Amino acid sequence: MAALTTLFFLTLLCFFPCNNAHPFHRHPRTAHHNYRDALTKSILFFEGQRSGRLPSNQRMTWRRNSGLSDGAAMKVDLVGGYYDAGDNVKFGFPMAFTTTMLSWSVLEFGGLMKGELQNAKQAVRWATDYLLKATVHPDTIYVQVGDANKDHACWERPEDMDTPRSVFKVDKNNPGTEVAAETAAALAAASLVFRRSDPIYSKILVRRAMRVFEFADKYRGSYSTGLKKYVCPFYCSYSGYQDELLWGAAWLQRATKNPKYLNYIQVNGQTLGAGEFDNTFGWDNKHVGARILLSKAFLVQKMKSLHDYKGHADNFICSLIPGASFSSTKYTPGGLLFKMSDSNMQYVTSTSFLLLTYAKYLTSAHMVANCGGATITPKTLRSIAKKQVDYLLGDNPLKMSYMVGYGGRYPKRIHHRGSSLPSIEAHPAKIQCSAGFSVMNSAAPNPNLLIGAVVGGPDQNDRFPDQRSDYEQSEPATYTNAPLVGSLAYLAHSFGQL
Repeated sequence: MAALTTLFFLTLLCFFPCNNAHPFHRHPRTAHHNYRDALTKSILFFEGQRSGRLPSNQRMTWRRNSGLSDGAAMKVDLVGGYYDAGDNVKFGFPMAFTTTMLSWSVLEFGGLMKGELQNAKQAVRWATDYLLKATVHPDTIYVQVGDANKDHACWERPEDMDTPRSVFKVDKNNPGTEVAAETAAALAAASLVFRRSDPIYSKILVRRAMRVFEFADKYRGSYSTGLKKYVCPFYCSYSGYQDELLWGAAWLQRATKNPKYLNYIQVNGQTLGAGEFDNTFGWDNKHVGARILLSKAFLVQKMKSLHDYKGHADNFICSLIPGASFSSTKYTPGGLLFKMSDSNMQYVTSTSFLLLTYAKYLTSAHMVANCGGATITPKTLRSIAKKQVDYLLGDNPLKMSYMVGYGGRYPKRIHHRGSSLPSIEAHPAKIQCSAGFSVMNSAAPNPNLLIGAVVGGPDQNDRFPDQRSDYEQSEPATYTNAPLVGSLAYLAHSFGQL
């Protein structure tokens, strides 16, 4: 057994470079990457995704106001929020998850962000201001603005869009537990972001989170059932809504310290899937995130009743480590974690964030992760995360950064309407719905840089064609950037760049 353990660690050391970084300690060696620059750009990206009336301090200046009558069809104000990716629809489910992850990034690593903290908080607030509008009526959530099928039949700037801005909602008669519980998680997490800097706003957020979670739990059902033809296949919920209920309760427990949420987790945790082996964390499945979040309550806050979540979190860690028990993760020949061909980079960024966050919790508790007979230290978790972020920034077979505007070589033809079409300033005349497809299908580089956008990434063999029509590899998304913000803040600090 000892020989096997030694062999396992030799394999591990070959696979992952050593990193002696300690949470919030500066790294002794110089960094190969400018993590601070990448952090600045990763946050700036969100300004390029804004919908609504843009503020005077808007830095992504090729964008203009858009969607100024959103919600009018339902006589509700739904102006604002974010376009999720390269289209002009506002999908509430991924927007809420983006908000939760941006908030978590700020909560864990915001203290290291220095001058970028304010920009990160503004990115959170652009989303929460919208989510408050979307939840203004009790037992109702407006979950989407725009008909995705009709939107996707056009290639036009958000400033020009003339496709129907249809509004879709969930309510008591047509429930949407997953989108409601994720919205509650987003509002609860964001309430912690603003607790000190804007306590009145923070209280508004947490009260709304409690009300929305109660609605999610009381009227159970998937929004993919009632709204199937509008939300599928775009953001269909495949994992069910149990993961969001556990995730939402975990965030409310952290935000309120109300014993009723701890009790809810203790009573319902197992039936909501706390111990399952679904190790893919993203906009659809939140189980792993909930396990890591609840492990903090045990590790740092010494809540003994949540002891099992340490084991559940360890199982996720073991799934990532080659040769460990429960190992189930594939990597490309160049070393990139590979979950699926469509927007794989979102899983890279979310997993890296969870690794750094769990390493922080373990270090606080002077503990390690257990994988069968082997122990995995926080140092190892940080080195895995760093390797993934470094790959994204250019340490890969193509020597290409997958963040637009970072490094000397990055994607030039991203699948993004506003970035690919000439700006209003360059071309004031309206570009009609189908007229944009000649640009979409061309090989010309995008005229507007969506700085900081992280694209879907290379395929399982580290190949990346940089074609605008290839949305699986070339489309950016808000939920890809949101967890990366936290990881870059940690790395920039640990290498003395912040």
